[in-house]
Amino acid sequence: MPGINNNWKYGLAWSPKLETGYAEIDNQHKNLFKLTSDLIESCGSGNKISIDETLNFLVDYTVRHFADEEQIAIKYNYPQREEHKKMHDDFKNTVGGFVKKYEKDGDSEALFSAVSKVIARWLVNHINGEDSKIARNIREVNAKKS
Repeated sequence: MPGINNNWKYGLAWSPKLETGYAEIDNQHKNLFKLTSDLIESCGSGNKISIDETLNFLVDYTVRHFADEEQIAIKYNYPQREEHKKMHDDFKNTVGGFVKKYEKDGDSEALFSAVSKVIARWLVNHINGEDSKIARNIREVNAKKS
């Protein structure tokens, strides 16, 4: 993705090992890594406005990304798309819980910990596990069309 640095300050470096082979989704994943890194950095600064803006943008972007990914799963008739959607829904609920807790407590340290430990780990595991299965399904469907 032009203009995106692949090595961010808080260790969320994008790796080619995380690429699914589907450029649109890979670019969105890179952007999710960047947004998560930005949120961690904002939490470290303690700047409430910056944290709020970054957190809201990350939540909005994640919802759009999941919707895009789910449309791709439908388009390519991914057999486990309902389970995949449930994982997305569970993650949105987890992030929503962080948002509510942060809004209530305003504790950037707790948010920092949650983002760095839970969100970043979930993204890597989800990309390596589930999203790579979708990519494999896409390749299989495309191979049958050839």
